[in-house]
Amino acid sequence: MNISYNWLRRYVDCTQAPGDLAAALTSIGLECDTVEEVETIRGGLRGIVIGKVLTCVEHPDSDHLHVTTVDLGLSEGPVQIVCGAPNVAAGQTVVVATVGTVLYDGDKEFKIKKSKIRGVESFGMICAEDEIGVGHSHDGIIVIDREVAPGTPAAEFFGLESDYVLEVDLTPNRVDAAGHYGVARDWAAWARQNGMPADLHRPSDESFRVDRADGGIPVTVADPADCPRYAGVTIRGVKVAESPKWLRDALTAIGQRPVNNVVDVTNFLLHSFCQPLHCFDVAKIKGGEIIVKTLPAGTPFVTLDGVERKLNERDLMICNAEEPMCLAGVFGGLDSGVTESATDIFLESACFNPTTIRKGARRHGLNTDASFRFERGVDPNGCLYVLRLAAMMVKELAGGEICGPVVDLYPEPVQPYHVELSLKHVDDVIGKHIPEETVKSILGSLEIEIAAESDGVLSLNVPTYRVDVRRPCDVIEEILRIYGYNNVELPVTVNSSLSYQTVTDIDNSLTRMVLDQLAAQGFYEILNNSLTSVSYYDAGMSSYPAERCVRLLNPLSNDLGVMRQTLLFGGLESIAHNLNRRADSLMMVETGNVYFFNSSAVSTEAMPLAPYSESQRLGLWLCGNVRGASWLAPAEAASPYHLKALVEAIFSRLGISEKEYVMAPESAMGDVFADALTVSTRSGKRLGVLGTVAGSMLQKFDIGRPVMFAELEWDAVLSLARKRSVTYTAVGKTQPVRRDLALLLDVNVTFADVQAVVTASERKLLRGVELFDVYEGKNLPAGKKSYAIAITIQDDERTLQDKQIDAVMTKVIANLRSKLGAELR
Repeated sequence: MNISYNWLRRYVDCTQAPGDLAAALTSIGLECDTVEEVETIRGGLRGIVIGKVLTCVEHPDSDHLHVTTVDLGLSEGPVQIVCGAPNVAAGQTVVVATVGTVLYDGDKEFKIKKSKIRGVESFGMICAEDEIGVGHSHDGIIVIDREVAPGTPAAEFFGLESDYVLEVDLTPNRVDAAGHYGVARDWAAWARQNGMPADLHRPSDESFRVDRADGGIPVTVADPADCPRYAGVTIRGVKVAESPKWLRDALTAIGQRPVNNVVDVTNFLLHSFCQPLHCFDVAKIKGGEIIVKTLPAGTPFVTLDGVERKLNERDLMICNAEEPMCLAGVFGGLDSGVTESATDIFLESACFNPTTIRKGARRHGLNTDASFRFERGVDPNGCLYVLRLAAMMVKELAGGEICGPVVDLYPEPVQPYHVELSLKHVDDVIGKHIPEETVKSILGSLEIEIAAESDGVLSLNVPTYRVDVRRPCDVIEEILRIYGYNNVELPVTVNSSLSYQTVTDIDNSLTRMVLDQLAAQGFYEILNNSLTSVSYYDAGMSSYPAERCVRLLNPLSNDLGVMRQTLLFGGLESIAHNLNRRADSLMMVETGNVYFFNSSAVSTEAMPLAPYSESQRLGLWLCGNVRGASWLAPAEAASPYHLKALVEAIFSRLGISEKEYVMAPESAMGDVFADALTVSTRSGKRLGVLGTVAGSMLQKFDIGRPVMFAELEWDAVLSLARKRSVTYTAVGKTQPVRRDLALLLDVNVTFADVQAVVTASERKLLRGVELFDVYEGKNLPAGKKSYAIAITIQDDERTLQDKQIDAVMTKVIANLRSKLGAELR
């Protein structure tokens, strides 16, 4: 928000420089990003002075040029200037641009130089109004009709004063500072606290008078819940014209475009007191009355920008007896504005329900200065004051008569917020004793009334424009920001209290541990938007059906139209982006939430069920090579086996051993996976899915190489990790013993089957089972394959004897034969 320094000075008598003011405002929570000088006239009339024409003769080689000598107050005497203006004459007081001065013509600029004009030297230029920006006339040079000392700067003569614009970043709670007077109030409070004289004053409305008892426009408000207060006044016989220079300059300085003297008054007071106003041409108020109400859905309404919009049944409208005129608190209608043809106007100053205005503005994609303030909460108790100021200013600048009665519909007046504040609590929260007089002074400067005081407790009435100050802690924050955060010294000692970790803390630490492990294995962590494209969830997709999407009511585009059901698509977008930039081998991981809509969720009083749900997932993507080529070994392409090993490593790190993998049926994979495994606990609780992404899915993202993807139900995984019991075993005192077996098995027997049998055969001494060779083909019976496995056994206390080793191996072999039909080769 742009704040004018000169505008602030209308309300605060303080001499603090603009740069220092920006630092002060930043220290009290109104952060100023920049301070920029704004010149009323471009160039600030620098280099332009007042001169006295001493002589004026005709140019010897021209019938329209004159050679003059002009006194510029220089010690070296008068200067010679060639001038082509028809009205130049000796004895005149004129405006002169000296050598080196830069003049502007729109976006163009030119520099005054020493020159020869038809053989005669010229050392400057005698200027017309339009040449220096003080007017539009080019009929002749400026002739000043009073005596002015030669050499007087033109900026001083014309009363030119530069302004400074401070760009203030408002936090959402500080709508009271969305006007110059609100910022001025904070400035004055800070200045007083820091020992600077700063008198805060605002314009008085005591001289407001109704000129005529008749001629007013009646108003009806259908629902006070949507419009808690509506004030208005009719002014007849106005003359709409250009605003005076001071008003145009004020609006231009903060980036507002001046329109006319009536509209500019409403904009000036909006940016002064944070009270939006609207002006209606009485001639366009059909039926001679105003009604604040909603209209049926689909009612057409053309806004001021010429766009026809279809109204929602909840849009609050300012209507006449026949049609809508304005989208309340947001945007005016095409025919509701005040033009130069208007002679009678109606000024509106209202307070609308913030929620009603916010939803209406979002529905129609509109964001205006008025809606910005109404959405955050306009002070209902300021409506009438600002309306009176507006009527007085319009009468002053545009003439006319104020006609009564003044409308003020305010059925339930809003009272100041009552807060009980303990002075001891102030010291406890701030961590420093602040004198009672200082606290009271700050509260007074912020217009917070001390209604009563008893035993160190202040009963406060907080003004209604401070919608964010309703609790003792809010008042303490106000005291501290004006007192100065930097004035609270750091203690010599720092006290701390111990606290127990929450489940969330544990989950975050476990997640970070896994992410660090994956990073050490070569993974890059990515972060994608939770909003994703509607097109990803086709109607025929069984894995992620479109009807389960959480849809946005007002999406920015179809590419951001739904909440994601899976991390897959965001990762594929990232893979496609990197592949297109010649990053051929990719290992990526992401943790994030996914979202679902369940239309069949039925809530009862005993068990309320929300149709929306979300859960956390962890996604892994492999594409290209997991190991590059070197002299030692060729490149190794990523495969589902690498992916499964990575998933196993995660489970191992989290201490989760009770799980099993099952080949997912083709019907369950939809068009997402070409082949996949589901992983779950032995009790059937799903933990995730992993596999190779289907080619049809990769084509949608223009990916021309295989991609492996795993998505773990991270909430379920973490719940198991939290239940794990960590145990450890000392390193054995003896050496392990390894025995290899070559087994002939049916082709449908998996290594997991073999591992399970061996593990069940010997639990005390068995330390590991590894598969180190698989053979299928020549010299083997049909339907058979060969597994070579290594079995490691060890007794931690004593060295194993051959008899013990043989007994274990005999039992293992017997079980492999009986349960899997294995034969030794």
